[in-house]
Amino acid sequence: MSFIGLDIGTTGCKAIVFAEDGRVLSEARREYAIQTPQPGWAEQDAEEVWRLAWQCLRQAVAATPHDPPSALAISCQGEAVIPVDAGGHALRPAILGMDTRTTAENAWLIETFGADELFQRTGMPVHTINTLPKLLWLQRHESTIWRNAHQFLLYEDFFLRRLGGEAVISACLASRTQMMNLASADWDDDILSRCGIERSRLAKPASSAGGVVGRLRPALKQELGLASDLLLVSGGHDQACAALGSGVIAPGLAMVSTGTAEVVEVAMDSPALAPTLRDGGISVYRHVVPGLYVAMTLNHSGGLLLRWFRDTLGRWEREQAVATGVDAYDLLLQEAPPGPTRLLWLPHFAGSGTPTLDVRSKGAILGLTFATTKAEMAKAALEGLTFELRINLDLLQSAGVKITELHAVGGGARSNLWLQLKADICNIPLRVPMVTDAACLGAALLAGVGAGAYLDLATAVAQTVRWRERIAPSSERTEAYGTQYARYRRLYPLLAELLHEL
Repeated sequence: MSFIGLDIGTTGCKAIVFAEDGRVLSEARREYAIQTPQPGWAEQDAEEVWRLAWQCLRQAVAATPHDPPSALAISCQGEAVIPVDAGGHALRPAILGMDTRTTAENAWLIETFGADELFQRTGMPVHTINTLPKLLWLQRHESTIWRNAHQFLLYEDFFLRRLGGEAVISACLASRTQMMNLASADWDDDILSRCGIERSRLAKPASSAGGVVGRLRPALKQELGLASDLLLVSGGHDQACAALGSGVIAPGLAMVSTGTAEVVEVAMDSPALAPTLRDGGISVYRHVVPGLYVAMTLNHSGGLLLRWFRDTLGRWEREQAVATGVDAYDLLLQEAPPGPTRLLWLPHFAGSGTPTLDVRSKGAILGLTFATTKAEMAKAALEGLTFELRINLDLLQSAGVKITELHAVGGGARSNLWLQLKADICNIPLRVPMVTDAACLGAALLAGVGAGAYLDLATAVAQTVRWRERIAPSSERTEAYGTQYARYRRLYPLLAELLHEL
């Protein structure tokens, strides 16, 4: 028996078919664009995402004719808003989580509800990332779309609507919208009423994590060449799925996922709704693992910063990578200094993430001289991102959130240099799973539970998650980076006013 984990990310999608023991049987990937029609906006053609994801599914399923998948679950980016017609087709581009147009709507939410009241009820701090203010923006600025839309969906329910006929959303993903009551795992009717949003225009919340929510339409099943039904199973937010797929299924375990963005997910047995987390913009929502919650930090730059560096300053390395097969990032970093660089890189290329949440901040590099090399700059970018990671880990632990170990997943987990930097700068051991596409694996495990292949998610993790290595911090480098980290903590406060003027 095999299962599909379909991951709908911010800049690309993946479909991976896994065997019951966690082996990858086949996979397919596609990339797609983010549109920025105005400064601060971030949109995406949801219909193109659907077409490319369907290509991935067809390719992955075709490659496993002797073990066709029996169930599918979706891991997806959060907060994207997609108004759809009665047929489930997008009426406009999706408004993505990184979009920052909703400042006025957030001010109204604070005036109407209060920031702490919303946080205590939903676990989501007031921020432009949230789904709720995006819906309010559509109400106010695109009234025709608002009137004509049959429903307002996120990517999980958008895909399930197209695949199976009914828009169903996991409690995990719904609890990131700022419209779900964290305690009841259902839409908060008071919030919906006061915001003028009808419950019927939102997806139906799934009754349980890993529960069957439908079956693939017969016409689509025929396109995939499947003889038996493909069960559609409730999935979740990509970061929570990645936490599951990397074995974060007990309080105190945490995951750092370095993809387009860099995210930390810490598992908790009860929601930590401390004011310091609210003020730092750290969201608290339902894990895909029943009975657990997760706290999430977010840096929108993440791997996107490295891609910018590669595409802007590493064109030679890109050409060499094509010619030799060596990774372009490895070429950029092969002559990097062994210890801390002489640079400070503020990686706020999309504003700052948690805990400063300054959408007007910008990137900066300090310490450049004629002796500075491209490799040193590349490593300084990694250092800046990792300093941001440590700021968030320090904040979580100061709020009483226990963190004993980090599990590293995503594209960044393929870089030994970056993994060692995380261990040294944060002074915490890292474990790296064999499967670093953990969001797909997590979704597949949910699909497997839905299909009855595993008794529960703990059993599924025990049978599938294997470890590649454990990386311990170096006491010498940790001390050296401690000095540089102290300098880094001064950087944003010194530059913030000037960066705002720019």
